[in-house]
Amino acid sequence: MPRRVVLAMSGGVDSSAAAVLLKRQGYEVIGLFMRSGATEDETVCATAGKNALPILSSKGHKQGCCSASDAADARRVADVLDIPFYALNFQDAFGRIKDYFADEYLAGRTPNPCVMCNNWLKFGKLWDFARQVEADAIATGHYAQLRPVPGEDRPALVQGADDSKDQSYVLFGITRDLLDHIIFPVGGYEKPAIRELAREAGLRVADKPDSQEICFIPDNDYAAFVRRYRHVDEMSGELVDTAGNVVGRHEGYHHFTIGQRRGLGVAFGTPRFVVAIEPETKRVVIGTQEVLARRELEADGLNWLVPTIPAHFACRAKIRYRHASADAEVSVDGDRMHVRFAADQFGVTPGQAVVLYEGDRVLGGGWIR
Repeated sequence: MPRRVVLAMSGGVDSSAAAVLLKRQGYEVIGLFMRSGATEDETVCATAGKNALPILSSKGHKQGCCSASDAADARRVADVLDIPFYALNFQDAFGRIKDYFADEYLAGRTPNPCVMCNNWLKFGKLWDFARQVEADAIATGHYAQLRPVPGEDRPALVQGADDSKDQSYVLFGITRDLLDHIIFPVGGYEKPAIRELAREAGLRVADKPDSQEICFIPDNDYAAFVRRYRHVDEMSGELVDTAGNVVGRHEGYHHFTIGQRRGLGVAFGTPRFVVAIEPETKRVVIGTQEVLARRELEADGLNWLVPTIPAHFACRAKIRYRHASADAEVSVDGDRMHVRFAADQFGVTPGQAVVLYEGDRVLGGGWIR
């Protein structure tokens, strides 16, 4: 019997190409689209058994509750490839992500909802559903790879073959025990090859642009979302320099992130950056690039993808998804770690993840405080 795999299908080219690759490799593929909102008509929904997650539509591919264009694209791909397709309502789980997203901004931090979505949904709820349908593994369209390591009981998470698309950073929070049950079909390919593969398979999504917005904020106006979601009216305040002098006003401190240069609303003779956000006073502090520089950071909420981790070790560390990794020394104390870089880093941002690498392997990471 072929191994049964549940594939997270977003309606994009990467997960669609992943479905093609899995079928070619002989897997029994089940497609799953994760809906973020409430269903329009609960009466059309069914369940897959006792304690099962609510299924909105399945093999019949009827429109049902899924009317979003991405869900429709995913369903069409499933039709072309003749694989079962489910659209499930994950409103509660997405609600947790929305809570986290809004509350981080209100606390003056910059959230990373993609990491949390991976932790809670794609490698949490997705695996729950996979076990309900007796699948052996789950798969996604992430650009990352898993590599066996001699002498270790789990594969290593390593960077994808396409450096420009590598998504290993946003996967650091995966539970290590789950690595045996994950497949990244597109991780060994570069993006142009994936588009060509989808094109050859006759999939309309072959040339679909990559999504740039947060899935639960389709208009990309995250600041308005925070105000609306948490019913906050007044977030405006003062723009100050590092000496505390008022240099202007802003319309809401949740519009800013550490290291931001554009959109400050004031002009100086030399570049200025956001160097601190003070939610208690609603002040946003701006300063020069020299003030922005950091050699050290603290992180908590640690997750490790290696069997053991020493108290002190050298590695390379990334402080943002698009950040180039840099040489660092790490000291671990329980659920906290101290990271000291060999050179200045710019834009060390509370709320973002710091992810540690040994070569192309992800060791683990945590949340910058």
